[in-house]
Amino acid sequence: MMLSKYRLFLFDLDDTLLDFRASEKLSFERTVRALGFGDAIDAIFGQYQAINVALWRAFETGDVSKDFLKVERFRKTFEANGMALDPEAASSLYLESLSDTVVLIDGAMQVCEALSKVGKVGIVTNGVEAIQNRRIASSGLGPYISFVATSEACGHAKPDVRFFDYAFKLAGAFDKEDAIIIGDRLDADILGANRYGIDSCWFNPDRQPNDSAAIPTYEAASLRGWGQV
Repeated sequence: MMLSKYRLFLFDLDDTLLDFRASEKLSFERTVRALGFGDAIDAIFGQYQAINVALWRAFETGDVSKDFLKVERFRKTFEANGMALDPEAASSLYLESLSDTVVLIDGAMQVCEALSKVGKVGIVTNGVEAIQNRRIASSGLGPYISFVATSEACGHAKPDVRFFDYAFKLAGAFDKEDAIIIGDRLDADILGANRYGIDSCWFNPDRQPNDSAAIPTYEAASLRGWGQV
């Protein structure tokens, strides 16, 4: 992968630089236990994940708001399992915990440090702005990150081209051929890059097949070795 040709590196955050799956499970467990529930958490967490993914897809297509999503995922999970827990309290506890349960993807620190020496490293995320900023600070990646573009601040979510317009404005004076987006989501990161006309790298550590219309410029299963630009 010829990263040396680029000067603007747009990284997705969750499951690209930070191991969101690990943080998500730990935060969910802490949340329901804090609310007094401690039985069969693994099975309930699996249901929560499916509900959460569906709601995020709906958010990315503009069908629901982020504020609605943050509470609705818990309401649906609790309702499906007959759990008499407060979804609004769960949402607050979960987001608070998520800020503090940061796990780096292997190689993330090294690649951000290396790329920050040859260009600008920016974060492009559909996550909650305050939470993502706190997670970046907790991760230790902050010194290598030039800017953070969130859908919350922009008003539009990946893969909307207006989101990428917003990210480029934050980045400063860069042409499209100078930029590459690196992310794990074909339907958000790679499709967004295709629509906007910039190169992309699909971060695919599980080596999943690409059955989508999104076409990555590159594909990588690891962040290791990217320091050699």
